[in-house]
Amino acid sequence: MYRNTSTPADDNGCGWFHLSPPRTPRPAHSGRSKARWVVLGAGFTGLAAARQLAAKYPHDQILLIEGQQVGFGASGRNSGFAIDLPHDIGAADYIGDLATARMNLKLNHLAQGLIRGLVAEHAIDCQLRPDGKYQAAVEDKGLAVLAAYRSGLDKLDQPYEMIDARDVPAHLGVSFYRQALYTPGTLLLQPAALARGLADSLPANVTLYEHTIITSLEQGEQITLRHAHGEIVADQLLLCNNAFASHFGFLPGRLLPIFTYASMTRPLTEDEQARLGGESTWGIIPADPFGSTLRRTPDQRLLVRNSFSFNANGQAQQRHLDRAARQHRESFERRFPMLPQLPFDYTWGGSMCLSRNHLSFFGSLAPRVHAALCCNGLGITRGTATGTLLANWLAGERDELSDFLLNSAGPNRNPPEPLLSLGVNLNLNWGQRRAGLEA
Repeated sequence: MYRNTSTPADDNGCGWFHLSPPRTPRPAHSGRSKARWVVLGAGFTGLAAARQLAAKYPHDQILLIEGQQVGFGASGRNSGFAIDLPHDIGAADYIGDLATARMNLKLNHLAQGLIRGLVAEHAIDCQLRPDGKYQAAVEDKGLAVLAAYRSGLDKLDQPYEMIDARDVPAHLGVSFYRQALYTPGTLLLQPAALARGLADSLPANVTLYEHTIITSLEQGEQITLRHAHGEIVADQLLLCNNAFASHFGFLPGRLLPIFTYASMTRPLTEDEQARLGGESTWGIIPADPFGSTLRRTPDQRLLVRNSFSFNANGQAQQRHLDRAARQHRESFERRFPMLPQLPFDYTWGGSMCLSRNHLSFFGSLAPRVHAALCCNGLGITRGTATGTLLANWLAGERDELSDFLLNSAGPNRNPPEPLLSLGVNLNLNWGQRRAGLEA
């Protein structure tokens, strides 16, 4: 038996969640239930896995278990980029090995197709727009990253546009950046609204339980999940809960819950929109991985995301949130001097599941326990693709993508505590300082 050593506990400041269309959460589980299939975690990975299992096994009941509300956790707290291109932050050109990059491109295209189809089929109001993304730089080292990324895109034969400093304001409104590289394939969306819409359009043979925190997991001829008000017995368990999987004894010492933080303004007035100029919506990712991500949303709010912390228990901490809010204000004022002291309506944190070698886990962890874990910062696309492919694989279907995932070496081992926390936080702090004006 494994007793859960940590439970989800996100802050209540996520703008995406509070601004998404209202929905009624599904009831928490109580009593005793049995099912052939149980999926733990109703983020993008778990939602995709449960949906696909329901399609492959239409006569089976699938139980989907979420510890918080759908869209309140990590899936609803990212910046809303469904990126098509490989995004290997461990490679100088963000592309890395070409054969691997081409497979990741196929995974991302699979996910984008699934998302587009489901949004259209179920009329999910999640501000989905094919706006592409800008990768922007202000310092010399950032310009060097864009040059390297450009060469990687050439090798991968992917389209892009280089935008010089004089032309940046026409696109983004700001004159802060010295250069930007635009790639057209990224989808921008409202992540919490997408997650909640996907939850409310699940097939009839999927039962979703929210606010159900699993406290222990027992392996035997079946898998028994216990919580404060009952238990769930599964023939087959799918773990789609990212770093929290390690708190049940799986992949111990291999997953890193790294928190990043965002603030979102109130809507811009018409006068403020005119002062800003540029395109009406856009998304910017930084040349430096420790820099600032930005969004201009369809409802004319501005989002800035930067700052990092390693929270080993996967739970939010107010001191990190307060520090990040101060950094957001500094970063915002540098970029938007035409909008001085525009107030933030929301500030929040959210976790990414990373590994030191930037690899994910896909496959079986133990008899009757299977998983798709560790999206390494690409939760929307990677989670959607791997959740779907995991269900296909369990249904006996294999293709080049599932074989690619199954053949991965998976996340490597971390140093032991307390060296891990000390080392990761020192590296994060140093990376943020080294980012300079990119932050």
